[in-house]
Amino acid sequence: MKRTLFILALVIIFSGCRDKDSFTVDGNVKGRKEKYIYLNRLDVNTAVLLDSAKINRSGHFRFHVKASYPDFYQIGFSKSDFITLLASPGEDIQLDFEGKTLYEDYTVNGSVGTEKLQYLDNTLADTKRKLDSLRTAYNKAKGEPDFDKNGPALEEQFNNLIKQQRRKNIEFIIKNVNSLASIKALYQKIDPQTYVLYDPKDLQFLKIVTDSLTRYYPNSKHVQALARDFTNEMNQMYVNKLEKMANDAPATKLNPDLKDINNKRVSLSSLRGKYVLLAFWSIQSQDCINENLQLKQLYNQYHNKGFEIYQINLDKDTDAWKAAVRFDELPWINAREDDPSNPRTAMLFNVKTLPANYLFDKQGTVIASNLHGRSLQIKLNQLFN
Repeated sequence: MKRTLFILALVIIFSGCRDKDSFTVDGNVKGRKEKYIYLNRLDVNTAVLLDSAKINRSGHFRFHVKASYPDFYQIGFSKSDFITLLASPGEDIQLDFEGKTLYEDYTVNGSVGTEKLQYLDNTLADTKRKLDSLRTAYNKAKGEPDFDKNGPALEEQFNNLIKQQRRKNIEFIIKNVNSLASIKALYQKIDPQTYVLYDPKDLQFLKIVTDSLTRYYPNSKHVQALARDFTNEMNQMYVNKLEKMANDAPATKLNPDLKDINNKRVSLSSLRGKYVLLAFWSIQSQDCINENLQLKQLYNQYHNKGFEIYQINLDKDTDAWKAAVRFDELPWINAREDDPSNPRTAMLFNVKTLPANYLFDKQGTVIASNLHGRSLQIKLNQLFN
């Protein structure tokens, strides 16, 4: 008797360990003639075939999948007829399909993540149906006498529906910030050109989800792709801000007009007709000091051919700056910010590290940035030789 109990205990322990490294899917399909159903794992944007299962006469199929962490999967018959699972190790998932297509009418039990995905799909599908009805009503109303009154009312309903869907997705993200399902909430679309989270402020939710999921699932390819996307979005937002600043600012804002070492004010625009390297530096940076010695060689080589350097120092100590310029005998235009504690020129040119530079052509257009050492030498050689 004790031996039997011992063996039973081993079986239970073994089964528990096995369940932690896999999940099962038991499904039933009604009214379909297909003999096989397929399981794909989503590798970010690519579906990778994992397995196929035979559908028996009663419509039943089963999958047993090895998995060590939650992930996205597709179960279906084709690229257009499938549902998405968010399955976790240890889950016993039950699926029942009763619609003409798999995603039209199905129930899921035993998978919290998949239930969340189904909620998002159903909510968005309901909103799309309502939007389609409003489009139809709007097109019909165009030919009616009271369109001036009814048209704006329909437009308002349309916009309100989109706003409501956005609020639903935001509420979902806040409640499920630790679930991979929140990734779907971030990327759902009203139509091919319009995300549900369409407002630029919604970037904050991309950050919230990225930070949270990175802590919980750092090795997930979906989370890693999300982090890359967040970085790209942030960079693009920063670029857009700079472009807006450049478009909105007066021309003089991006035309440094600063005092040189002799207290004479020199503007960058006064150097039109020459190739100008606008350079930012600090005496606190050894890299900057080393680069100045390289720049002296290039300056001596190309200055007579039409090359000029307009260098802006970012140190607060005026005397130390002047001493460094004289000690290294820097022959070009040496200037500094009017208010070193508020380096507006450096901020407008998005200077993050030193040394930094921008190369302008003879018309005053930036043609390159952050060229150093051999890269700068090659560029100048192309321009002048």
